[in-house]
Amino acid sequence: MFAILRKEFNAFLSSPVAYVVMGVFLVATGLFVWVFPDSSVLDYGYADLQTLFNIAPWIFLFLIPAITMRTFAEEKKAGTIELLLTRPLTDGQILGGKFLACLLLTLLALVPTLLYYYSVYQLGNPEGNIDSAATVGSYLGLTLLAGVFVAMGVFASAITRDQIIAFLVAVVGCFLVYSGFDSLASVFEGSPAYYISQLGIAAHYRDISKGLIDSRDLTYFFSLMAGLLLATRLVLQSRNW
Repeated sequence: MFAILRKEFNAFLSSPVAYVVMGVFLVATGLFVWVFPDSSVLDYGYADLQTLFNIAPWIFLFLIPAITMRTFAEEKKAGTIELLLTRPLTDGQILGGKFLACLLLTLLALVPTLLYYYSVYQLGNPEGNIDSAATVGSYLGLTLLAGVFVAMGVFASAITRDQIIAFLVAVVGCFLVYSGFDSLASVFEGSPAYYISQLGIAAHYRDISKGLIDSRDLTYFFSLMAGLLLATRLVLQSRNW
């Protein structure tokens, strides 16, 4: 698995895709956090990074499918998938290596945003007047959300040989599991609305972003990731290409 991880990660870093993805993510989040007057921390008056954690999932909604769309679709189109699957590796090891490579690249894009935290920490009045627990929770929530989006993107890439189709399927799938249930819940009231919203990522992401690490939220994210990866493994085992 680690050989696949290293190969995929190095392939990403040797192509312009990785740098375009990270550049777009950092420019977009930087504009929302520091420049745009409706969301700028400097105009907001509070020392927090809520703007970053509100906008990042929507940017990931497009950038992560752009990363994952090539994982299996490109191998199928180039005819190298058969060679890969005949190596002394299990389907699980191949899938795990590709999944982790995409997730690591996504998390690499998050690392420079720690400068945002340091800047807000320094700008607080008094210095350090920022809810660090909520910030840590928000980064954890964003990491888990990225894991689900990557799993969705890898699944979409496994069911087609066309990268554009894989991208579109992943975007739609990520949107539905992130915001679709919230939209559906708005039609109802009371308990039904609550339970329907709990089926989507957004509700669990909001809870973790408050700094409250609940085992139910962690179980939700890991179960969703495991389910998507299991579905992808079943697609690989079917060998229908």
